[in-house]
Amino acid sequence: MKAVCLLSGGMDSSTLAYAAKDMGYDIIALHFTYGQLTEAKERSCARTIARMLDAVEFVEIGLEHFRVIGASSLTDPEIPIEEYTGEGEAMPNTYVPFRNANLLAIATSLAEARRAEAIFIGVQAADYPGYPDCRPEFIEAFQRVIDLGTAAGPRITLMTPFIGMTKAEILSVGLALGVPYAETWSCYQGGDRACGVCSSCHYRREAFRAAGVPDPIDYEE
Repeated sequence: MKAVCLLSGGMDSSTLAYAAKDMGYDIIALHFTYGQLTEAKERSCARTIARMLDAVEFVEIGLEHFRVIGASSLTDPEIPIEEYTGEGEAMPNTYVPFRNANLLAIATSLAEARRAEAIFIGVQAADYPGYPDCRPEFIEAFQRVIDLGTAAGPRITLMTPFIGMTKAEILSVGLALGVPYAETWSCYQGGDRACGVCSSCHYRREAFRAAGVPDPIDYEE
C-alpha cells in the first residue's frame, strides 16, 4: 500500500507519517513551501523525518501564490505573528485562506499519479474554531470531491486519524511510535530556537507538559 502524507516537519504531521507507516503504508512524503517564515527549518525537518521513515519518495512543491494572496501572518511579513494570550480568536492571523483545499488538491493529483490508495493529513480537534478547513465537514466534502474528480482505481481515501484528538493525545500516539520530536518544528517564527510565545509553541509545550515528558527542542522563552 502507498500513501501520500502531507509532511510539514511539524509535530502533528510527523506523528501522522509515523502512524501511516505503522498501518503498513509506504510513505510518499509531500512537503509544501509557500513563503512561511520557517520555510528552511520546516524543509530540513520534513526531509529528516522522511529519511528516518524510509519514505519511497520526497516531493517538494512551492506554492508562491499564497505569498501573492497574503492576508496571513505566515505569508505576509508586514503582519506580525500573534503571541498566545489565552483569549480565543475566531480567526487567528496565522490562518492561510483556504490552504488545506489547495494542499489536498495537489496531494490528490500526486496520489492519483503514483496510484496511492490514501492521503494522510494531520487536521485535529484543537484547530476547528479558527481554521474552517480543518473541520470534519470539510474533510467529508473533500472526500466527495476526490471520488468525483479522479479516475477509477484505486480509490483514494482521505485519512484523518487525528481529527477528533487533542495535541496531547496525538503526542501520546507519537511517543508510543518512537517519533523523534527533536527533529520536528512547530514554531511560527523564523530562528534557530522556537519563540515559545506563539500559539503553536504554546500548544506544543502544553502537550508535552500533559504527557510529563520534556520537549527536546530549545526555546527562546
